[in-house]
Parts: sequence; structure tokens; C-alpha cells
Amino acid sequence: MLIDSHCHLDYLARDGDLEEVIARAHAAGVGTMITICTKLTEFDSVRSIAEQHDGIYCSVGVHPHEADAEGQGDTKRLLALADHPKVVGIGETGLDYFYEHASRDQQRRSFRAHITASRETGLPLIVHSRDADDDTADILRDEHGRGPFPGVIHCFTAGPDLAKTALELGLYISISGIVTFRKADELRDIVRDIPLERLLIETDAPYLAPEPKRGKRNEPAFVAHTAAAVAKIKGISTKELTLNTTENTRRLFNKIPPSQ
Repeated sequence: MLIDSHCHLDYLARDGDLEEVIARAHAAGVGTMITICTKLTEFDSVRSIAEQHDGIYCSVGVHPHEADAEGQGDTKRLLALADHPKVVGIGETGLDYFYEHASRDQQRRSFRAHITASRETGLPLIVHSRDADDDTADILRDEHGRGPFPGVIHCFTAGPDLAKTALELGLYISISGIVTFRKADELRDIVRDIPLERLLIETDAPYLAPEPKRGKRNEPAFVAHTAAAVAKIKGISTKELTLNTTENTRRLFNKIPPSQ
């Protein structure tokens, strides 16, 4: 079964068809979904979706866009909310210098607090990085020097240097539907070189629908298209790609029960 390692089911729920979305995911072979928190003020709705459905888990964290309003200066709140059986990751957190909806200082401060929470809980860190390769790599290396932590660079669109840093630190790299886009040759080259045992796949739904669904609202069922594209890049069957990315996701998000 496929795993969508990063989606936003609470955003999809706003359209009023979440149960149909989940049913379509199951029909497409997606057995597990991790719905990602971007605001602590919306965590209750994220957690509620996970609580109400088998095979759905969640994270807790503050997106870099929200760092000014909700960024965490310490781990206290994150640790309290992470103490729940359905919470399997910390984030998404990180740096976004493309939109800069929040100050860089606040983004960096919140990013480090999330890393500390990941280290203290053992839950994997879910990293967002856009137009911030150097600072992301510097913070990851610096914090890793204080003690290792598990994690993944989600929706990877950065350059080869950040990929190399992430792999050296033992992190995973998650690939979204962007890999199917016509102008994503550089990303495809990077994916070709990433060890199979360090790859995850995701939708980031409702954003970034892959070909041939581009332009539509993305949903977890569409991760099958990303799996097929990544398998082609790696020169393996979709079945082999699915088996490996599912195993990788379970290894990283090891709070998900084996029965799921």
C-alpha cells in the first residue's frame, strides 16, 4: 500500500468532501496518510481528523509562514501536543525566504525550537525549505552537532547541496508531484541520485497536483502518479518503488503501529 507522507486533510475538509477524498485514496491503494499541522491554533482540527480515521496520523508544528504569529520560542507547547498516540511528527517547520510572510529571525528561532522538540521526543522533524538552502543546511548541521534527530525535507525542490547535507545528517527526502512537471529536470536529476532507501513520496495536497492532474485540487489518491514518475526516474517498477517508500516512511515515522 502507498503512503502519502505529507498532506493537509484539514484544508481538504473545508470543501466538504473529506470522506470521499479518503475513499478515493483507499481505492488508489493509499493505505496511510499523514496530515500535517501548519498552525497550533488549528491543531485540534488536524488531530480530530486523525482520531476519526484508521490509517490517518498527524503532526504538530508551525509553518514558517506563521512564525511571526505562532512561532515557538521553546518546546513546551510542542511537547505537550505531541504527547498523543496519533501525533507522529514535528512540523512542518523550516524556512521560507520566497514569500517571507514572517521575519527570517522568527523563522529561524521557531525552526530551532522544533528541532529541539524532535530531538526530545524522537519524533521526526518535517522540514519546509524554499529559497533558503544555505540557512536551512547551516541550522540543520549546527543543531545536529548538539545531538542527532530524525527528519525529512518535505516537498523537496532545493538544490543538490541541501540534498547532500540532508543525506549526510541521516535525513530523508520526500518528493511531491513537482517531479512530474515539465520544467523539473534539475529535480529529476537529484532524485536519480538519492539512495532509494532514503526516499519518501507525498502529495502536499491540496497543492501541487502531479501530471496528469495538474491544475486540479490535489488529493492523496494522486500520490500514485508521483510514485510512478519516481519509479521511472529510478529505473525500477512502481511496485518496487512503493514497497521501498512505504518501508522508509514506516521506519521514519515509527510511531505508526505496524498493523497500519
